[in-house]
Amino acid sequence: MRHQILLPTDFSDNSWSAILYALKLYANEPCTFYFLHSWSFTNKTSRTYITSSFIELQKKEAKAQLLELTNKAKAESTNSDHKFETIHSVEPLFSTIESAIQDFKISLVIMGTKGATGAKEFFFGSNTVNIINKIRLCPVLVIPDGYNFIKPEQIAFPTDYNRFYGDELQPLLELSKLYDSKIRIAHINVSDNLSDKQSYNLSMLKAYIEDCPSCIDWMPNFGTKEQSIIDFIKDYDINILVMINYKHSFIENVMNEPVIQRIGFHPIIPFLVIPEMN
Repeated sequence: MRHQILLPTDFSDNSWSAILYALKLYANEPCTFYFLHSWSFTNKTSRTYITSSFIELQKKEAKAQLLELTNKAKAESTNSDHKFETIHSVEPLFSTIESAIQDFKISLVIMGTKGATGAKEFFFGSNTVNIINKIRLCPVLVIPDGYNFIKPEQIAFPTDYNRFYGDELQPLLELSKLYDSKIRIAHINVSDNLSDKQSYNLSMLKAYIEDCPSCIDWMPNFGTKEQSIIDFIKDYDINILVMINYKHSFIENVMNEPVIQRIGFHPIIPFLVIPEMN
């Protein structure tokens, strides 16, 4: 299977770190990497009127940077079955990403958590949550600022078992199979016993992931859900955090916690967000 990976870039050091992570994560897989740059996303000019010559200059400079970035990535790749393409647009970032996902059958978007962007700082607060919530066509893997690749031996999947999980879990299974990673199902222990609904969803979840190494862990309910997840990541040496972005779900509850609304959710490891299936 050839993976189609979209890598939005603003040419910052952080976006390059995300690109390096992508190259190493899929080092042994046939992939086509699409470097996407949206000029309107990084445009910080305060001019009311932008001349066509100014736009053409920006296009020319961006295309040159994209070519340079592609050559730099080729030099880093160790796989002859890695292919590299560029996408340049003057449309807004969200619509450019959505169009690229559809046009090139993108299976995953990988991007950094902050950089020199037109959305001020791209940190894991309202701006990043906004991006995740808008990109509903494929999963998004968010790489923390300056994060170096570590072989993902442990993948955490926090859940409250209030949802029936089916094909939405396919990206999680595919990620696990890249390195035979162990999937650790993490449940915050809000009550001593699971409801009948939760028990049923847990049994079906076990059945769905039975072909992958896995285990069930119970997290004590101390403090915020964010802190519980951070503690779990540290206690079990988790390498990637995975959640499904349902409406009124666990991830939404985490994002709506007051501390996150104030300072943002800053992942300390790569964070894969899987959109709800329509």
